[in-house]
Amino acid sequence: QVPLVESGGDLVQPGGSLRLSCSASGFAFSNYWMYWVRQAPGKGLEWVSRIGSSVESIAYADSVKARFTISRDNPKNTLYLQMNSLKPEDTGMYYCAAATGYLPMQDRLQKERYQYWGQGTQVTVSS
Repeated sequence: QVPLVESGGDLVQPGGSLRLSCSASGFAFSNYWMYWVRQAPGKGLEWVSRIGSSVESIAYADSVKARFTISRDNPKNTLYLQMNSLKPEDTGMYYCAAATGYLPMQDRLQKERYQYWGQGTQVTVSS
């Protein structure tokens, strides 16, 4: 059983929208803080957004602020990322990850800081 499974990635034109989902299983999803992290081709990991276990403490990277919206449905064990006004620089593999609590910025790009890490879903923004 894979703890985190992302879906929803696709090829989309600039200005378009996508909604990513991350389905959790095998652990107490509602107790975990959830994060979205992405990796552009040939580049390192970039933190995108986070949400607290009870929907408190939402935050976004400056590069996606006002365009992306993170949310979670604890009864459905699912994390979402609504992405609007997509740009070519949003292209990359998007991963969801679970941690037992708040991670400072310097820890968010280290996979070993998370208890669970998904396999990723590809988002390509191109005309």
